[in-house]
Amino acid sequence: MSLLGSDIRVYLAVGTTDMRKSIDGLSLLVAGHLDLDPFSGHLFAFCNRARTIVKILYWDRNGFCIWHKRLERHRFQWPRCEEEVLAMERRELTWLLDGLDPMAVRGHPSLKYTEVL
Repeated sequence: MSLLGSDIRVYLAVGTTDMRKSIDGLSLLVAGHLDLDPFSGHLFAFCNRARTIVKILYWDRNGFCIWHKRLERHRFQWPRCEEEVLAMERRELTWLLDGLDPMAVRGHPSLKYTEVL
């Protein structure tokens, strides 16, 4: 996941997803249910009901990729807010995959400058 550019966004599908879905099923969910562009190159993350499996779908130049992680013990701290899709930063996704609750952990905010003093 560290090969991602800084312009890549991460979208979590809040709630549960049937993990029998693969590329076609997940890309249809992104386009139809989440109303986002699956060909954008952004990351779209999905979690199962038991919160032990995460799949991340993304478009890479000429084809779809799926990244799949299954926990042997423990559960992911998957957000349970009411929104259908949750946008987050790449570092928050890393926290989530490492077992932290990205809604509770807060790192330093990003700073953007336009000129050097």
